[in-house]
Amino acid sequence: MDKNGLKNFDADLLIIGAGPAGLTAAQYGARAGLDVLILEQLAPGGQVMNIDILENYPGIAKDKSGFDFCQDLHDQAEAFGAKFLMDQAVSLNREEPGFSLVLGSGKKVSAPTVILASGAKHRTLDIPGEEEFSGRGVSYCATCDGPFFKNKKIFVVGGGDAACADAQYLSRLTKQVILIHRRDRFRAQKSLAERVLNNANIEVRFNTTMKDIHGLDRVTSVILETAGKGHYEDIADAVFILAGTVPQSSLAADAKKDESGYIITDQCMASSIPGLFVAGDVRASPFRQVVVAAGEGAIAAHSAASYIETLPGLAK
Repeated sequence: MDKNGLKNFDADLLIIGAGPAGLTAAQYGARAGLDVLILEQLAPGGQVMNIDILENYPGIAKDKSGFDFCQDLHDQAEAFGAKFLMDQAVSLNREEPGFSLVLGSGKKVSAPTVILASGAKHRTLDIPGEEEFSGRGVSYCATCDGPFFKNKKIFVVGGGDAACADAQYLSRLTKQVILIHRRDRFRAQKSLAERVLNNANIEVRFNTTMKDIHGLDRVTSVILETAGKGHYEDIADAVFILAGTVPQSSLAADAKKDESGYIITDQCMASSIPGLFVAGDVRASPFRQVVVAAGEGAIAAHSAASYIETLPGLAK
């Protein structure tokens, strides 16, 4: 589109990532009259696609899966006019007065403003056997792979919301769920933690770490270390690793980040790079929930629209 001859952009607003933050930003951006292009490497939804039942999102009174929720967000954004592109984001470059994004296909797309909603990926334990048995008993998604291990002995590693919620889900498939956490208490919300501790199908082992995963063609046992007990081997059919996430912030290499690599923004979701806004799990935040990501996406879109109005020759 021709912005008064200043530059031909592919969109007014480019959104990288189609999780709840990106999809909400797309909806709000399109409703504000912006030409919105949203990029996603895989299917829209991000990590929310792995949620079995979304039970704590305001206004959802009945059980709804993460998949259905994300499909609703996608359909809403599309209905308001947002366009979707499935490709890989390779590099994001600042080119006054906007940005250009190099795609895995070799093409480039450009926009005067960008919302980075690339999320985070699962943290690995980096222990022997983890990579070797990935897909053969080692998994990072309980709702994806849990049904393969009905009535089996399952270990869950982690102590946050995801670990506790997924342990609850797995406890409906088997009576042998062992949740191990390296600390002496959970980091999860109190209600989730209490449910786990009161679940007869879940055995909790605090102050315990996983050191090794053994097997032949599939996982058969794990080596654990518990404070005061030392190393010991335990039979296992599956290991679900839910030990936190790593932010996907490499596209914004020059943006200010915290010590863990999450991008720091102001209350308008603006990063330290002019025109680059950030929302969702890639942003430094004290509380990562679907409802928070959606709210950040809405704010980011509003801020992006306001930013465009400040650019000479680009105002709508």
